[in-house]
Amino acid sequence: MINHNFRKLNIWKDEIQVAKETYAMTRLFPKEERYGLSSQIQHCSVSIPSNITEGSARSTDKHSKQYLENALGSSFEWETQLIIAFEIEYISIKTFEHLENKIQHIQNQIIKFMNSFK
Repeated sequence: MINHNFRKLNIWKDEIQVAKETYAMTRLFPKEERYGLSSQIQHCSVSIPSNITEGSARSTDKHSKQYLENALGSSFEWETQLIIAFEIEYISIKTFEHLENKIQHIQNQIIKFMNSFK
């Protein structure tokens, strides 16, 4: 992965879209969630592409893979927070299913990318 142009990576592009949708979704959460669930899920949505970007700048596959592992971990954290948002009825089933499908696709992309390393 040495010095990939992160802007050309589909997983990065896909996750940027999820981050944008996350911010749009959390605008609809109750005001008291501003520093709670809203903040947590927004942080994760930014962490995923940020780790992909940082990994693309690393000089060895081992270091790049470490950042992809961080991105994968953040994606599972984000998915858990999405489940919570649905369970406490902050989002509709339609929004939940749409975003769950997107994050699971991204998780699969990250895993495949990690498996492509030596």
